[in-house]
Amino acid sequence: MADRNLPISRIPILRGWQRRIRKRRLEQFVDCLGVTPEERILDVGGTVFTWITPETNRLRAVLLNLTAPPLDEDLRGRLESLAGDACDLGFPDGEFDIVYSNSVIEHVGTYENQERMARELRRVGRRLWIQTPARSFFFEPHYVTPFIHWLPKRLRRRIVRWGTLWGLVKRPSRERVEEMINELRLLSFDEMKTLFPDCEIRREKLLGMTKSFIAVR
Repeated sequence: MADRNLPISRIPILRGWQRRIRKRRLEQFVDCLGVTPEERILDVGGTVFTWITPETNRLRAVLLNLTAPPLDEDLRGRLESLAGDACDLGFPDGEFDIVYSNSVIEHVGTYENQERMARELRRVGRRLWIQTPARSFFFEPHYVTPFIHWLPKRLRRRIVRWGTLWGLVKRPSRERVEEMINELRLLSFDEMKTLFPDCEIRREKLLGMTKSFIAVR
């Protein structure tokens, strides 16, 4: 999923901006949901780094990814790493106090898969914090390029390799470009409302524009 894209943190001019956004988002997550160390969190598609910040380094979380990321010895017990499918989580209903997911639901390919993932997140979590980039925002964070996501797929296929920062840095094969184009599907506000009908859909703003959505329950 997201780990195969170009991390914005590798671009010096954007590194500080990303760090501030992440810090503010984690503070909002902890404060809004009143998260405590006693609660069990499922992080779908997440990384260890989310849970070793000053805001989160006392919280317990299960990290679920397509392949289980390794954990350092000192993190085991507080964190757990599992392999699984975001569209078929395999946990009982209400298994987790909180389900957290940051920039993952746009990676499952089709709207039908996004519906499946949203149902699973809502099913296994008593509370939710689900973030995703907004389709309406001019800058596409995965390609690290403006406007590219508004183009038809046939045009994206021609442009992505040489006309995006992701393509220039990663130098993806034709097969990887096709995989990326078919994998990514950014969501609108109305789609988020439909996918998470029992959630408040918050708008994160940048330059007065909505850059991402967060479904909160």
